[in-house]
Amino acid sequence: MSIIVDAHQDIAYNMIAHGRDYTRSVEETRRIEAPSPIPGAGESVLGWPEYQRGRVAIIFSTLFAAPKRTRSGGWEENILYANFEQAHRLYQAQLDIYHRLVDEHPALFRLIQTRPELEAHLAMWDKPVSRPDDPEDRRPLGHPVGLVVLMEGAEGVRAPAELEAWWAGGVRAIGLAWAGTRYCGGTREPGPLTADGRELLAAMADLGFTLDLSHMDPPAALQALEMYEGPVIVSHGNPLGMLKGSDSNRHLTDAVIDGVIERGGVIGIVPYNRFLVHGWTEQDGKHAVPLQVVTAHMDYICQRAGNARHVAIGSDFDGGFGKESVPAGIDTIADLPKIVPLLAEKGYSQDDIDAIFAGYWLAHLKRTLPDR
Repeated sequence: MSIIVDAHQDIAYNMIAHGRDYTRSVEETRRIEAPSPIPGAGESVLGWPEYQRGRVAIIFSTLFAAPKRTRSGGWEENILYANFEQAHRLYQAQLDIYHRLVDEHPALFRLIQTRPELEAHLAMWDKPVSRPDDPEDRRPLGHPVGLVVLMEGAEGVRAPAELEAWWAGGVRAIGLAWAGTRYCGGTREPGPLTADGRELLAAMADLGFTLDLSHMDPPAALQALEMYEGPVIVSHGNPLGMLKGSDSNRHLTDAVIDGVIERGGVIGIVPYNRFLVHGWTEQDGKHAVPLQVVTAHMDYICQRAGNARHVAIGSDFDGGFGKESVPAGIDTIADLPKIVPLLAEKGYSQDDIDAIFAGYWLAHLKRTLPDR
């Protein structure tokens, strides 16, 4: 396996909500946050050295904030909004964080906004890491991690006319929902596309945004699949058909999966125990979920498609859960390659596996990123 592309990580959210520094190693972050995990976060599994060890070359890095009505504890106050103006400020602040991150640490992170930037980034990852000739050179050993900015929940967009500014700032994909928004129903808050949602989708398509169906209520997602003229993906979502007994509208119905496949989209599977096994809770931490369950969710998508061209990785790591809530064998993101032999056991070829870990997301980016 050459590289990994992960379609969902809440980097800026964690930097604001929990003060995390992703230039550090996982070990250092855990040491700083000891003796007990941060409420609502758990033990981090992300860090720059671990990106290097796992060859995580590109991340869809999110802008994420939540409405105050979803408050679950005092820890998240600085990423909650009560109105659209507050949402706009929070999302803009996170976009600013990504720009500062790449400006201050160009050897560690870089924004990918165009196809030429993507090609140059991939060419860099094709080269082996070499140690500097100068023993005093303290630059980190490794390649910069590419960031493709994805807005999770569109309440930061106060009106469709603002989309041009978000595009100019580097946002390349937008999901209309997390919880319900004025654009459509979302997780735990069902509802169809609204008139505002239809208007926003039309404006997004005109500019070339990718639509992320993650968290959209299934009826709204089906409406969007029918009307949206631009590219569609699910950055992070698992099939409801693998979660027997669940009635959560967070998971992907067969109809939504089939619609994404028909549109040539890709679905990022989430290695999060609660999205892998219905009824699992953090209190069940002693009962580890086998890593094979991740490949079973992947295989479910592939069986519906009749091929392996529509499934990939969307880890959502550090997205409100940590090490204690991921499958057995995953200590950090560097352990994702442990899935490789499990896919091989299921009969997937090396070409299929390389594509699942990177190729399908790369094909999407090459098809949808602008030339300049």
